[in-house]
Amino acid sequence: MSGEHMQIGEVAARTELSLRTIRHYEETGLVTPSARSQGGFRLYTEADVARLMVIRRMKPLGFSLDEMRDLLSATDRLDSGDDLPAAEREELLGRVRSFEEAAQQRVADLRTQLARAEEFATTLQERLTRTPAD
Repeated sequence: MSGEHMQIGEVAARTELSLRTIRHYEETGLVTPSARSQGGFRLYTEADVARLMVIRRMKPLGFSLDEMRDLLSATDRLDSGDDLPAAEREELLGRVRSFEEAAQQRVADLRTQLARAEEFATTLQERLTRTPAD
């Protein structure tokens, strides 16, 4: 096999996604293998891996499959190399910008949740150190 293509197992290892998850993303139309081997095995490129990494990074932030699809559609169009009309380019950039803003907000929310969780763990630890041993 050429160095350009990877089988699903290598992609799974590189992206830290399960084979099942990658297949699910294929079934839902989020990623499509770039090729198939003569034996019918899925073959992926670096661009496919990059696409899966975008999906992997969106998932813990709570983005839905439809939202992932929308962002990927916008970035695909922007990266297509086509000479886009200015209005379409601005609309696509606006969509990407709104995802960036949503991601920033979700990261801030997660930081708040983490800070509260750490406070709770510290409270429990302090409680245990104050409790006299039997």
